[in-house]
Amino acid sequence: MDIFKQKDSVPEKVETCEKTDSGANMVKEIREEILQKTAIPYMKLQLTDTKPSLFDSKVGGIGYVPRNAKIPENSEGVQLRLLAQIDCAEITLEDFPHQGLLQFWILNDDVSGLNFDDNTLQDTFRVLYFKEPDRTVTEKEICEKVQDSSSDEEDYFPVRGCYGLAFSAGVDTISSGDYRFENCIKKLVRQDYPEKAESLLENIDDFMDENGKDWGGGHKIGGYPGFTQWDPRGEGDSHDMLLFQLDSDCHNSEDRVLWGDCGIGNFFINREKLKSCDFSDVIYNWDCC
Repeated sequence: MDIFKQKDSVPEKVETCEKTDSGANMVKEIREEILQKTAIPYMKLQLTDTKPSLFDSKVGGIGYVPRNAKIPENSEGVQLRLLAQIDCAEITLEDFPHQGLLQFWILNDDVSGLNFDDNTLQDTFRVLYFKEPDRTVTEKEICEKVQDSSSDEEDYFPVRGCYGLAFSAGVDTISSGDYRFENCIKKLVRQDYPEKAESLLENIDDFMDENGKDWGGGHKIGGYPGFTQWDPRGEGDSHDMLLFQLDSDCHNSEDRVLWGDCGIGNFFINREKLKSCDFSDVIYNWDCC
């Protein structure tokens, strides 16, 4: 009797396997169609070897500071360093400012200003916006405000130098690292393929691109984020927009940007606060392998 039971069980396993394989094959056919329904506009950024002026978009270097203001400092009086400056006139995205300068400053310490207890506390990082910068301010004036950091034992700053930024408009689809990925895919599949949904969703990982193209990396404004570990946001988090992302960047075997062990940094904001140019509540995050 046991022998017959074992024989009867074999076809069931084969049938289940065939169903799984069939579902996975169909996922490959519809993956791009489903992902395209998540598409949103974004600005793709590329580092350039141009020499940006004080008021240009840049990564690293000297950022604009009003004549009557100090370079941003943490609560202990240590100056932050400019991670990036965006000339908002180059942004074509809805909800983003289209004039002025948007800046991202971080502390040059061994965690690049990351606060593990409160990633919105703007002490060891700062996001600043100047709608109408004073264009009579000179780079020399700002350099005179910079504290002497020559005694620092080690430079942990992720940007190695100063680079210009080239902007191009594009369309981004949801990244597999975005905390909304699974729920978004499930909703679209059940909406478009209700009769086959459960078979298609047996393994949500089937919807991830085999070549890793949907992981969300790169330098960008808007669009979907990338992570080497996980999204710091979760259900109910109001920071629904990717404000800015700076990825590790190696060019001609030379590191231009390096977050830890080849990581990625990003900033998130609430859409309504972005519309009103309120940058007081922003998540700053970076991670590496």
